[in-house]
Amino acid sequence: MDLGGRTVVVTGGTRGVGAGIARAFARAGAHVVVCARRPPEAPLEGTDFAAVDLRDPAAVRAFFDALPRLDVLVNNAGGTPYRPLAQAGAERHARVIELNLTVPLTASIAAYEHLKRAKGSVVMIGSVSGTRPSPGSAAYGAAKAGLENLARSMAVEWSPDIRVNTLVVGMVRTELAHLHYGGEDGIAAVARTVPLGRLAQPSDVGEAAVFLASDSAAYISGASLLVHGGGELPAFLDAATANKEK
Repeated sequence: MDLGGRTVVVTGGTRGVGAGIARAFARAGAHVVVCARRPPEAPLEGTDFAAVDLRDPAAVRAFFDALPRLDVLVNNAGGTPYRPLAQAGAERHARVIELNLTVPLTASIAAYEHLKRAKGSVVMIGSVSGTRPSPGSAAYGAAKAGLENLARSMAVEWSPDIRVNTLVVGMVRTELAHLHYGGEDGIAAVARTVPLGRLAQPSDVGEAAVFLASDSAAYISGASLLVHGGGELPAFLDAATANKEK
């Protein structure tokens, strides 16, 4: 898919999934601008970096207003630590919701005029945490559920000028995977719960984002594309004693 001549902004694209997305768009020939508070530890080839505090609406508006053009916005910035609900005040959980739901809304509205002129698209980076219970990251799951609904509403309100879709991402092997799954043994054990037998690579998510932003997806809007390796094996299959293979 050739995205030559198009400008793409990837929020929070300095590492992990975001860096994988930025690299995929660069490989497709796009001019890629990565924005976050801090630059990547190592430069991402084929991309430019802009320092932006995405929690500051005025800074976000100033960043987008200064762009000469914009064809694709990838709302990737997000994440959460492990934090059971009763072990922190509501204010800390609200910060997680702000980063994962309010920030994409702020960026999308700030980018609206650019995207309308370009007949562009928005790609939301959602999560399977928004489709199932997420103990230890409940605020994150709630925000991602809201993000998917926001994208569907946005796709209707901003049609026919702007397409809006969501990538519902499963478990990804990044440089921070050990914080969620443990060491290599833990990562391998978690991978065995995925039908495809492995965690996603950031490049898997990146290629899916490029597809949704490309002309190949010209009639896709308001959709949620599952990028989760087949999902998660139902726990009852391991617990049940009937129908076990010999």
